[in-house]
Parts: sequence; C-alpha cells; structure tokens
Amino acid sequence: MTIRNSTFRALANDLARPRLRNQLALPLAATALFGSALYIFDLTLAGRTSPPGSISAYNAYDWARVLIEVSLWVSLAFVFVRATGELIFGFIYPKRKGYEAPSLLRDIFTIIVFALFVALLIKHFFTEISLTALFSTSAFVGVILGLALQDTLGNLFTGISLHADKPFQVGDVLTVGKWTGVVEGVTWRAAKIRTFQNHVVLVSNSSIAKESIEVCPRQNLNARVVYFSALYTDSPVKVSHVVREAVREAENVAREKPPIVRIRNLGDSGVEYEVKYWLKDYARYNDTDALVRQRIWYAFSRAGLNFAFPTQTLYIERPTARGLDGDGIAQRLSAVDIFAPLSTEELSRLARNSERHVYAPGEAIIRAGDEGSSMFIVHRGHVEVRVNDNGQPRTVARLGEGDFFGEMALFTGEPRTASVVSAAETEVLEIGHKAMKHLFETNPDLVESLSYTIMERRAGLASQTETETGTETEPEGFLAAVKRFFRLD
Repeated sequence: MTIRNSTFRALANDLARPRLRNQLALPLAATALFGSALYIFDLTLAGRTSPPGSISAYNAYDWARVLIEVSLWVSLAFVFVRATGELIFGFIYPKRKGYEAPSLLRDIFTIIVFALFVALLIKHFFTEISLTALFSTSAFVGVILGLALQDTLGNLFTGISLHADKPFQVGDVLTVGKWTGVVEGVTWRAAKIRTFQNHVVLVSNSSIAKESIEVCPRQNLNARVVYFSALYTDSPVKVSHVVREAVREAENVAREKPPIVRIRNLGDSGVEYEVKYWLKDYARYNDTDALVRQRIWYAFSRAGLNFAFPTQTLYIERPTARGLDGDGIAQRLSAVDIFAPLSTEELSRLARNSERHVYAPGEAIIRAGDEGSSMFIVHRGHVEVRVNDNGQPRTVARLGEGDFFGEMALFTGEPRTASVVSAAETEVLEIGHKAMKHLFETNPDLVESLSYTIMERRAGLASQTETETGTETEPEGFLAAVKRFFRLD
C-alpha cells in the first residue's frame, strides 16, 4: 500500500506541473463556458424538444444547440487528450524507458484520439451522414493529398519508422551526411541537431533514412583515437607507459577502461603511435582531444622524450627551460633558506645535479601517501597543497616562485603527507637523494646544519598548516633519521 500511495503521490505531483496546468487551462475554461452556455440555453428555451434525428429537420434553435453541445464535447476531448497524453508520455513513458518520449509519438497519439472523437460526434449528432461514405470520400481526397504531399508524408512515416527502430535518442551524438552534433529532438518532419559550432540543423527524416548515420550513444563509453610520433631513439615501452599514464588522468577520460597505446607505423622521421581512450561525455570530444594532446606534450617534456620531426632540413635541438642555465639554478637555490649553509661551490654542484620539470595546469606533482626521496622548488608558476578532508580534497596552502615542498621525503624518506597540484603551467626543480648524498659525503658537517635549519622551519610553520601529521620530532631525532636515510653512520 505504501508503494502504491507513493506512486499516486508522484503522479499527482507530475500532473500538477506548471506546463500541464497551462495546457489544460484553456480547454477547461472553454468547457466551463460551453457548459454554462448550454445550461442557460436550455433553461431559457425550456419546453423545446431535442433536435430531431434528421439534419433536414433542424431549425435555427436546433443548429444553435447542436453547435454548443458539439463545442462542449470538443473542449472535453481537449482536456481528456492532453491529460491522458501527459500521463502516458510525461510520466509513465519516462519512468519505464528512462528518457523523455519523442514529440512525434505525442502527435500521433493526439491525432488518432481526436479522429476517434470526431467520428463518434458525427455518428451521434449527424445520424444521416454515412461514415462509410465519408471515409470513402476521405480516401479519395487522401490519394490526391498524398500525391501533393509526398515529401511531407514521407518524412512523417520515416519519423514513425525511426521511432520504432530507435537508432538514436535525444542527447546522442549523431553524424549524418556532413553534419555532426547532439540530437535535441525528433519531430514528425525532421531531427533537430545542434552542431559543435552551436548551430541548429534540421535534417529531414527522409534524408536520415537514405544516409549512413553514425551514432555515439549518450549512455555508452565511446572511444577516440589521437595520433602522435616519437623518435626512433626513444624506447617504445617507455613512450607507451608515459603516454598511458598522462592520458588516463585527463578530464572526461573514462577510468573504467585504461587507454591503449599502439605503434601504428614506422614512419620516415620517427615511430608513429596512436592512443585510444574512452570518453564519459562524447559531446565534449573536441575539448578532450585537445587536452590529451596537451598532456602528451607535457609528459614528453618531463620524461625527456622527443617528438619526431622531418630531419632532411631541420636541426633538432631540445630547448632549455627559460632562465634555467647552471647559474640561474644556483641563484634560485641560494634563495631557499634551508640551503643557506651551502657554499657557492656546493650550490653550483647541487644545481648541476638537479632536474627540471614542467607541469600542465591541474596535474599532480606529488600525491599524499606516495613514497619519495626528493624535494621540489617552484621556479615558475604556482602550486596548491591539498589534504584529504572526509574524502574531498581541500587546499591548505598556495606556493609560488621560490617556495619548496617535499623536503621531508628528501632528507628522511618519509611518505608524502599531502598532494601538490600545479595551479597553472608550472616549472619546478627536483633535487634527488643522490645529489644530497654526494654533498654530505664531501662535507659531513652539512648534515647537522641542514637538519637544524629544517627543524626550525618546520617549527615556524607548525601553527600555519595542517599538512603535517603525527608527533613532533626533536632535532636530535631528526638528525639521526637523516643520517640513517643517507647511511652516514
């Protein structure tokens, strides 16, 4: 009983929608008007007999009364058809099918029901008119109209056929002829398609029936393929791994199916690849393709891979990052407070052993919980530090040029305590374990001075950030952890 009551309540709410109220307002008003007119008419002319069965015997009174009564029944038919159509196609059909009923189906239902009402009214009020003869005459007229309206009727019946076959639905991406876009509706005459230039195109149903159409269903994972090339000197295994990892995290790329990277050809200038991936929303494939190409470029740059170019007339040289020669790196490192104890020679040596990386906006540089043994310095752009807050990422800090992060992983090997994501195109310097170990081996006194500098910095930031977890470490304990990690005991 509870389920039935909830269904009826949902139905009542559906029938009380503003659109249905607007549709029923005029027929209901007309019904009340003609009903009142018929009552007043009969009350004023009380004692008059009902109209005779023969049309030839109708007088002015009879014709007036019949016209009012027919108008009343027509108004009632309007109310019935619209309410029933909304019940079937506005409530029951979407609940069962999961999508809105096509307008073509509503129109066919309305035409058939009104035709039945007209037939019943003719039989009741005009008994002398033979429906058989009327339909025979209508058939003859229909032949004439059919010849005159071949294209219109062809579109109508093709539309009925399309609805029966259901080759596409509203929201699907459709390619028919030279047009590609999102289906916004199917009427008795044409399909309405909104192209990716935001133009509305009406493609006639008869044209759709004659053309080969390509449908990318809205509820389906549809695949896309993007092509790129790399040098013969780059390992295919490395290229495939780098591209696959870069593409799988791009926005709108489905996580259910991992991207597939394949060699499609061995070209004149390099190895030609293709990456196949699946989209959540295929209507956004243009933007997603562009984003995938962008991610591949940044992934190539970080991994030291190169795109293949024609080699007959071009000299290929990998450009250096802006402002990042050896002196520029050393100057950037000298501005970092934890490296203040380093001499000029030690800074230059550390600069030579550091690595440069460029990240696209929105790319993760490090992730919370990952193992690591390096730290990063922001040289250009800015990043956001994020922590997990009840399953949702929350930004706790923004770092700009000259700021650094990940130093605990470099000096102690601790897992990352927060995620760091580039907020714009960002260039960072990565200082790894080997570079610091070489410095400590040549100058053991640096271990103690750097350890105390780091602990002072952490103590100063303890009240400003929530990215650190666990208990505070004493300077002596931290120094011991650094020595163990670098095996300096």
